[in-house]
Amino acid sequence: MNERVITDARSLGMPKMLILGLQHMFAMFGATILVPILVNSYFKGEGLSIQVTLFCAGAGTLLFHFFTKGKVPAFLGSSFAFLGGFATIANLNTGIYKDMTMGEKLPYACGGVVVAGLMYLILALVIRLVGVQKAMRFLPPVVTGPIIICIGLSLAPSAINNAKTCWPLAIIALVTVIFFNVWGKGIFKIIPILMGVVISYICAVIFQEGFGMTAADGSSIIEFGAIAKASIISFQPFQICKFDLTAILVMAPIAIATMMEHIGDISAISATCGKDFINDPGLNRTLLGDGLATAFAGFIGGPANTTYGENTGVLELSKVHDPRVI
Repeated sequence: MNERVITDARSLGMPKMLILGLQHMFAMFGATILVPILVNSYFKGEGLSIQVTLFCAGAGTLLFHFFTKGKVPAFLGSSFAFLGGFATIANLNTGIYKDMTMGEKLPYACGGVVVAGLMYLILALVIRLVGVQKAMRFLPPVVTGPIIICIGLSLAPSAINNAKTCWPLAIIALVTVIFFNVWGKGIFKIIPILMGVVISYICAVIFQEGFGMTAADGSSIIEFGAIAKASIISFQPFQICKFDLTAILVMAPIAIATMMEHIGDISAISATCGKDFINDPGLNRTLLGDGLATAFAGFIGGPANTTYGENTGVLELSKVHDPRVI
């Protein structure tokens, strides 16, 4: 099991499938919630909700799998490409935005996300009409690759800043992932990322007052106060988007870059799994699923979705390529 690729995870049993699914969730978790955290800084605390963002990631992923016939092992999380658009709308202070609070501007930004998602549908239709092979002549790796590289490299400072909050913990997480990926046995071989999360968290709890296990400002790295004060049951603060031409012109064109990113990601997943997802279920279907997931997220006040390279990395590490796990 350590070396062979598993395409039908049902052979592992439901408990192991749930653990593998949990690993995929943790792989996307950090980046997915970082988007609303950053957007909140632009909107002075009145931006995107983490709860809504997580709901959109889950619902968007399921929507994607429905339209791709459950064939593509992809996970959809928050897109970083739209951060510049959110920042621009937060700083608008003319026209209808002149007297708006930050919270009042946000639905218009989300309306722009909806239109961006609908642009995916246009490209999906074009590809359906002209054929995948003809369309891919204009979208070779030399076009899609640099876009993915640029988006990825733009996130590198965030990774460093996160690690700087507690270097000992970051090193423990990294070493744990490497150890289980190289020397792990059985189920532990295919869940190195989950083991990195679990073991580093346990270390943070045990050693939070010693061995450098504190935040950069010297405060405790683990804080349960907010959990203790939270309600036992609460619902996501959904809000319906609003539309304005200015916000649409700011947000919608970003879809051109994210669509190229999508094509590159699907190509990467195809190469990882040794299958041609560009042709089956078809690039038009993957674009349709991604676009509708993005439009749905924007409609209820969430960020744009995108296929996540982090989860493609999990596929390569675990050798479990079954979309059922996603």
